[in-house]
Amino acid sequence: MRLSARLRTVLRTSLGFAALGVGSSVCGAGVVFLLLTLQGIPGEVGGKEWILAVCAASYVALSLLIGTVWTAFLQRRTAIWFVLGRPPAPDEARRALRLPVDMTLVSGTLWSIGTVLLGVLAAAFGSGWDAGGVALTIALGGLTTVGLTYLAAEWVARPVMTLALDVVPPKENLPTTVLTRLAVTWALSSGVPLLGVLLVVSPPNLGTQEPNASLVLLSAIGLVVGAVATALLARAVATPLHRLRSALDEVARGRTDIAVPVDDASEIGRLQTSVNDLVAGLREQERMRDLFGRHVGADVARHALEYGASLSGDVREVTALFVDVVDSTALAYRMPPEELVRKLNRLFTSVVDAVSTHGGLVNKFQGDAALCIFGAPTRLADPATSALQAARRIRDEVREAGELDLGIGVAMGPVFAGQLGTSSRMEYTVIGDAVNEAARLTEHAKGVSGRILASDPVIKTAAAGERTGWNLHETVRLRGRQSPTVSWADCRSG
Repeated sequence: MRLSARLRTVLRTSLGFAALGVGSSVCGAGVVFLLLTLQGIPGEVGGKEWILAVCAASYVALSLLIGTVWTAFLQRRTAIWFVLGRPPAPDEARRALRLPVDMTLVSGTLWSIGTVLLGVLAAAFGSGWDAGGVALTIALGGLTTVGLTYLAAEWVARPVMTLALDVVPPKENLPTTVLTRLAVTWALSSGVPLLGVLLVVSPPNLGTQEPNASLVLLSAIGLVVGAVATALLARAVATPLHRLRSALDEVARGRTDIAVPVDDASEIGRLQTSVNDLVAGLREQERMRDLFGRHVGADVARHALEYGASLSGDVREVTALFVDVVDSTALAYRMPPEELVRKLNRLFTSVVDAVSTHGGLVNKFQGDAALCIFGAPTRLADPATSALQAARRIRDEVREAGELDLGIGVAMGPVFAGQLGTSSRMEYTVIGDAVNEAARLTEHAKGVSGRILASDPVIKTAAAGERTGWNLHETVRLRGRQSPTVSWADCRSG
């Protein structure tokens, strides 16, 4: 299927170039011949009009052959890589981007030579006025044909240009510009036809016939050629702009998985490239934000993105929850490291889910332990109740899994919550007695059947429905603290 699609593209593009070359030359020559006939130019060649007609027809046929060979020679490397279906080298891509310009130069050169040759023949067989009339008419036909060739070549060469622009995106030195297209379109729709009208009606009158028929023909040519040129311009400018607008609408809706095909070598191609760079940058920012959030927590990441990262913070009343695995040293001794890591990851999955569900933050993992905070950086209406509910859920899920045993300590109090470190390396953390108290309660909780101990302020601050599930345990003196701690144990541990 891919091969057949590729062959169809090559065949369609090749036929398009052939039709463009033959059609533009034949149609241009036909219009010139019709104008010369309607105006009676040349008028003083002594019955030798047929010689001029034969010479003109022969030159048209010869120019078709020369133009085809010449263009093929200039773009020979383009034809090879496009037919073979391989990506072009940078030099080949840059040459391919000049395809419309090369075709225009070839066509313009051949029309210029034809103008000179047939003008000389008209002067030799007739008069100087005949030579001037022939040359001016052929020049006008050549300008029209060259302009249409330029606009149509960009349309026909679109598959080639797309592949080339993948290798060499449009930059400062653009092979074509929107201004050039606008100027060519104006010349085809207004400039050349109106110039022809002026030449027909202004003295000295060229030709021997009444100008009415020529004026009607010039008007019709202006209408038809102008419509074709405008359609080609709209296709070259409006269509990619519509795609860009649709892509930006999708980006505004939050999508970053889109890409605009770069198929234009002008400023529009640069705009297409810029939009793709913009989306790639947004995609990278989203990836970095995701990685940032995974490392420090979504709430901390959001806080840093909103308020900036600086070595600052504030004092918050928070509830700290500390989780630690029982007998982790023995586990590490008798268990392969990778197996222990898998079990710890499953434990931490339960911790993260439970804490996040109840609005808390897993501040850091410390080997086989985890510190969780309720009330910073996001303020909570009832951090104590949230922490106790999260502790019970963690305990129940770990017991159900049956892989590890743990202790959980819960304490509350004022702490510093903010960035700690240096300007080049900082970490969001909480420092205060409540954190130390939760960690010390965890050591005692490992010997309690419910595996959870909470300090007295936590229970007194919690909601009434939550307090009924806790029993006064004992007053303990925690390591490193001078005042004793009143602890409570969960009575719903079963």
